[in-house]
Amino acid sequence: MNLTFKNISKAASVFMMVCLFIFSNAHIAKAQEPVSNVHIGFCYPLSTNGSRAGEYTNNASFHVLAGLSKEEKAFSYAGISNVVRDKVSGFQFAGISNHVKNAMKGFQYAGIYNDVDTIDGFQFAGLLNRSATVKGFQFAGLSNIVRNDIDGFQFAGFSNIDGGNFKGFQFAGFVNKVRDVEGFQFAGFVNVAKKVRGLQFAGFINIADSSDHSLALVNIIKNGEKSIGVTIDETQTTVLSFRSGGRVLYGIIGVGGNWKTSTSYMAFEGGFGAHLPLSNSFRINAELTSLYLEDWKKGFYYKNTFRVLPSIRLTPRIELFGGPSLNFSSTDTDDGKKLIENDFWNDYSGDDKRQLFIGYTAGLQIGF
Repeated sequence: MNLTFKNISKAASVFMMVCLFIFSNAHIAKAQEPVSNVHIGFCYPLSTNGSRAGEYTNNASFHVLAGLSKEEKAFSYAGISNVVRDKVSGFQFAGISNHVKNAMKGFQYAGIYNDVDTIDGFQFAGLLNRSATVKGFQFAGLSNIVRNDIDGFQFAGFSNIDGGNFKGFQFAGFVNKVRDVEGFQFAGFVNVAKKVRGLQFAGFINIADSSDHSLALVNIIKNGEKSIGVTIDETQTTVLSFRSGGRVLYGIIGVGGNWKTSTSYMAFEGGFGAHLPLSNSFRINAELTSLYLEDWKKGFYYKNTFRVLPSIRLTPRIELFGGPSLNFSSTDTDDGKKLIENDFWNDYSGDDKRQLFIGYTAGLQIGF
């Protein structure tokens, strides 16, 4: 009985010692994860950290071609590429590309391409940035691609493609595509979003489910307004126009003609407007437009107009409007110079005649 008890006690003691040994070694191994103040090399594994470079945490790294590490604390430079298996803090520079598996906090620059999971700081790429989440400033010469949310400033020479929500300022030379927007969104050609809280501006078209403040020639807003209308002004120019936008701002694009003179002119109109609701059936529309008359031969006539148009709804879909306008015109054609005889200012520069005058616009539009 005593022998058995002693054997059990010895076995338990040995087991406890083995567990303690394993536990202690694990902590020692963890405490001894390799750290380097300065990591210098040509390319992996030709560096001061050798073949274990991917296990090291470095305060500073310098590589002629490419570097590999687990973590960078302050500064990392590579002539071609930096590859980091965990995270980066501080400043990171690569002639071609940076690849960070997890987070980057600080400033990151790549001549061509950055691939990072989470950004907190400033990221710049000559061509492309690709990440999961961004907080801060992101700039790409061509495109930014983000899988999740963005909070900050995003600029791309061509496109921003974001899978999540955006909060801040977004600019793209051609297209922005994002889920929900809170802030300002600008694209040279098209913006695509779901819900927009803020201002959405595009050179040609905005597409959204919900946006009260969309400025583009064409705005396809799911819960917004769209209408086809006919207008006539003081020069007897008649335009068939398409108005589209949200509850507040909208765009105008139209085509028509002027037959007041001996020559028939095609008319092209574009602009922006804002609704000022006063009641369910009455509102005031303020519009800024540009009109261009073309006879496909020679000469030019263009007119910039600010007009205030009281509008009354005859039915839920039919709207009648009309009001005064302030106009500036410029032309070098004989017909164009005869369109307006009464002005309060005019000036000649060579063959060009410029005028300021009061006019009017009236029209009827049908919503759909």
